[in-house]
Amino acid sequence: MKNIETREDVFKLVDQFYIRIRKDDLLGPIFNKHIPEAHWQVHLEKLTDFWETNLFGIPKFKGSPTQVHRKVDQAANYSISQKHFGQWMQLWFTTVDSLFEGALAEKAKMAARKMGTGQFLAMWSARPKETTDK
Repeated sequence: MKNIETREDVFKLVDQFYIRIRKDDLLGPIFNKHIPEAHWQVHLEKLTDFWETNLFGIPKFKGSPTQVHRKVDQAANYSISQKHFGQWMQLWFTTVDSLFEGALAEKAKMAARKMGTGQFLAMWSARPKETTDK
C-alpha cells in the first residue's frame, strides 16, 4: 500500500473504481447507459482531472457535476436514490482502501462523502415537486 502522490496514482484509483462501477448491478446500468463505451477513456481523464483538483489543489477540472447528475436523474425518471449514492460511496471507499493509505486517501474518502451528499441534495432539489411528494 502506498500514498496517493501523483496523477498516475489518481488515474489508477479512478480507473479501478469505474471498473467496479460498470460491473455493479445497481450502478452499472446507469453509468453504462449514459457513457458510451467509446467515451470511457475521455470520461476517466476528466474524472482524474476532477480528483487531481480536489486532492492536490491543481486547478485542472472544468465542468458541472451538478448539471450532469440532474440530467441523469431526469433521464432515469427521477429514480436515483440515496441507495445509489450509498453504493457509489461504498465502492469508492473499498477502492481507495484496496489501493492506498495515508492522508490523501482519507481526504479522498471525506471529499467523496461530502460531494455525494451535496450532489444528491442538489439533484433532489431540482426535481419537479410532484416527484418529491411521493
